[in-house]
Amino acid sequence: MSELFVGIELEPFLLSFKLAGLTTLILFVIALPLAWYLSQTRSKTKPFLEAITALPIVLPPSVLGFYILWALSYNSPIGAFFEEMFGIKLVFNFTGLVIASCFYSLPFMVQPLQSGFEGLNKNMLDASYICGQGKWMTVLKVALPNIKPALMTAIIVTFAHTVGEFGVVLMVGGSIPGETKVASVAIYEMVEIMDYQTAHIYSAIMVIISFLVLLSVYIFNRKQNKKFGGF
Repeated sequence: MSELFVGIELEPFLLSFKLAGLTTLILFVIALPLAWYLSQTRSKTKPFLEAITALPIVLPPSVLGFYILWALSYNSPIGAFFEEMFGIKLVFNFTGLVIASCFYSLPFMVQPLQSGFEGLNKNMLDASYICGQGKWMTVLKVALPNIKPALMTAIIVTFAHTVGEFGVVLMVGGSIPGETKVASVAIYEMVEIMDYQTAHIYSAIMVIISFLVLLSVYIFNRKQNKKFGGF
């Protein structure tokens, strides 16, 4: 059995976990105020913002990856600005992967948080305001502690989704060992060279990781439902 794992590189998996961890952290900071705003606003622009936020779910990864690649390349104003002013290239490196992953995984962080906020008891929020708590103190001290299932779902699913990315990261980052060659890209390369044994092992590891992530979400949410008298 141990012979099956000879020659298996852990670096693509470690790079995937590093990318997923940074993306999840950044998206939590970005998505928290966005999800709160979407859950509370009655503005006519809400459907428009929700549609933009959810766009990565329905767009083909190749389309999204192409536009991100163009936006971050030297041919675009954004890419040219960063390269000329700071000497930073935003494509075919780890920085580009993080930016692309944030766009691609945004709805997986925003939507669970928004649903959690929308399900809160409004009287609880009003009581916090009456007691003199500001908007953000109410979010941090009242809202977040009361949407733990939604919060855990957002964090864990965002992490897992980023680990499993392929099309977007391949287009924006390519396959540079130790820099942009994540696990999903490594599997693709193994299939291309017909190294099916290694591809099987890499794929099995990804399946196990995905299953354990989803299992942890369902177990946690079930415990929370029981704790608060759910079914």
